[in-house]
Amino acid sequence: MTTLQRLRALPFEIRQYLLVTGNYWAFTLTDGALRMLVVLHFHQLGYSPLEIALLFLFYEAFGVVTNFVGGWLGARLGLNRTMNLGLGLQLVALGMLLVPASALTVPWVMAAQALSGVAKDLNKMSAKSAVKVLVPKDSSNAQGALYRWVAILTGSKNALKGAGFFAGGLLLTLIGFQGAILAMWVMLAVVLGLSLWRLRADLGRQKAKPRFREVFSTSRAVNVLAAARLCLFASRDIWFVVALPVFLYDQHGWNFWSVGILMSVWVIGYGGVQTQAPRITQHLHGDTRSITAVLAAILALLPAVLAFTPLATTTIWLIMGLLAFGVFFAINSSWHSYLIVRFARAEGVSMDVGFYYMANAMGRLIGTVLSGWVYQVYGLAACLGISAALVLTSALLALGLPRESQ
Repeated sequence: MTTLQRLRALPFEIRQYLLVTGNYWAFTLTDGALRMLVVLHFHQLGYSPLEIALLFLFYEAFGVVTNFVGGWLGARLGLNRTMNLGLGLQLVALGMLLVPASALTVPWVMAAQALSGVAKDLNKMSAKSAVKVLVPKDSSNAQGALYRWVAILTGSKNALKGAGFFAGGLLLTLIGFQGAILAMWVMLAVVLGLSLWRLRADLGRQKAKPRFREVFSTSRAVNVLAAARLCLFASRDIWFVVALPVFLYDQHGWNFWSVGILMSVWVIGYGGVQTQAPRITQHLHGDTRSITAVLAAILALLPAVLAFTPLATTTIWLIMGLLAFGVFFAINSSWHSYLIVRFARAEGVSMDVGFYYMANAMGRLIGTVLSGWVYQVYGLAACLGISAALVLTSALLALGLPRESQ
């Protein structure tokens, strides 16, 4: 039996899940590469850390708006349409960066990043929501299956994003900024064509058209988890987005290649741990509230140690500490991703997931701006100290979750 015949023999839901995952993978690869290309290319042009952070301001800000509205659109139009719309907008964003170098002004790049932010969050919201729709409902261990499916999707996505960081640094070195953008545009256009051809038309679409006011979640669990997620992702991006790559490039003389490899290894490892999170957390016993709070409290210790000891000034200890942060952050992130899909309504899942990822995007926005400003004014140790405080806040917020035994 050939590979194609084996694929055709799979249940319909599994084939759709594979299409969604492949779509998400391809988008994420270009998204990670674009992030690294913009950071390194514009730092090379002489932009300050704060100016580079501002290039991503609209990317994150429009991500907040997109998640707010995208879940409602997914419920009304179908998740396949919002996913394909995300791919199309990313093609437009990449096309905007193919103009001559003299036209790559700050407002123009910010506008391209705004479109890319809309595209990324439409794609992510659609993929995460689709898992809830496609996971087998008649399984004897439906919640365990849901956790595994979410972990595989999320973890593999982040591994591909790490590969994108590596690809961005490599492509910038080999074929330059515009050559790299063009290569990604061609790849994504092929993926969009396949998605338009094969993805089910009514995936996740509600029979009764939801009203716009329903985008505001009425679930206490969803609202508390969204607030905890905001703090969690702000705690990562405050040192990850601008501060760390610029610190290594400026203070330690690393080249683009080296920075790209480190960032890619961090995210690939982070994604790999996410895929294994169900196996790791199966040994934890207790209720949802306690597990979520304890996992965040453990994570908070790592940036605190780096911030308030001399370790952050030593490259090897800094890298080892941040790699350890990646392991525990991955477990926290995967656990959160499972909980939101679990707590989301069965009918209208995309609206709860969209609301939750709106908070995720808000956390990235806050972290991105702080990454440039705090690093420029106070340095990397301050970024790490604030990171620890944000994770601790996430742990405290988790105490408001319902007590559900695991």
